[in-house]
Amino acid sequence: MKRLTAGLLTGLTLCLWLGAGMAAQSRELKFSTPTPEPHIMTKSAHHLADAFAQAGTGDTIAVFPVNKLGDVPTVLSLLQSGAVELAVVPVGDLANRDPSFLAWFLPYQFDTLAEAGAAADSEPARDMLARLDSQGIKGLGYVFPGQRHLLSKQPITSAGEISGLKVRAFPNDIFNSWWRELGAAPTALPLPEIMPSLVTGVIDAVDVDIDIVSGLQMQKQAPYLILTNHMAFPAAILASARWWNSLSPEEQSGFEEMVAETQDWAIMTQTEGEAALLDRLAADGAQIGTIDDPALQAAGETVRNAFLDRDPLIRRFYEANQN
Repeated sequence: MKRLTAGLLTGLTLCLWLGAGMAAQSRELKFSTPTPEPHIMTKSAHHLADAFAQAGTGDTIAVFPVNKLGDVPTVLSLLQSGAVELAVVPVGDLANRDPSFLAWFLPYQFDTLAEAGAAADSEPARDMLARLDSQGIKGLGYVFPGQRHLLSKQPITSAGEISGLKVRAFPNDIFNSWWRELGAAPTALPLPEIMPSLVTGVIDAVDVDIDIVSGLQMQKQAPYLILTNHMAFPAAILASARWWNSLSPEEQSGFEEMVAETQDWAIMTQTEGEAALLDRLAADGAQIGTIDDPALQAAGETVRNAFLDRDPLIRRFYEANQN
């Protein structure tokens, strides 16, 4: 992915926005994220807010992490009404609104975060975002916390040991199908309830990206991090269509450039920082391992086949991103 450099981008957007005749009265735009400050979703929001500030429009972006403006369904409603201008929303939540987004979660279609990041620029990935237009939401780009793994209270060395576990999983069909295929019991819980649920035994394990493990220090209660790498887990950068449509074409173009640069920055930051993050988790007590078990790939193939034709865009996305 080749973008304008940050310096050139700032200069370009500055000219675009100042030349667009923005209203004299400045505004503070609200930007919601579901994650804590150290997580890449929230860091990406701050990165975009900083680029916006450098454009010199007079407006500012205020970032509200950890769902301070409401849970994700509430934030999506606020986007539609125009009460919130911007949000980062996990694609798993968007899949509950449009099944095409399930394409991102087909097990084992990406070996690395870099591969998943490259898929963000594919035509089917952009078409998924375009489908949100009819819902009063403008999809602008993606950010990637990383691949999904399994964090457990007990060591796991084979796929068979996953059977019977109560796993906190993202609440949509494909996550549920994946864990059930492995014999586990998927359990939906909001982020604030994960840690106490590990303590009380409501859940035995968590389907996670390593960024959220670090951000919430989950390894304190579940020290075994198994790098299953079973799914990608992007989030989308969204705008309120009401706010977006109030911008001139030049302003929209300038903001799209800022989002594109943020998307590339976030992918690069996560790709380059994964090894260091794993080292920090290990130093803080996490026991990190892998599972070499063909049963995982077999389960992945079963789930992929079950979802490939759930929506035509799912198969298009999968075929477009096979190497």
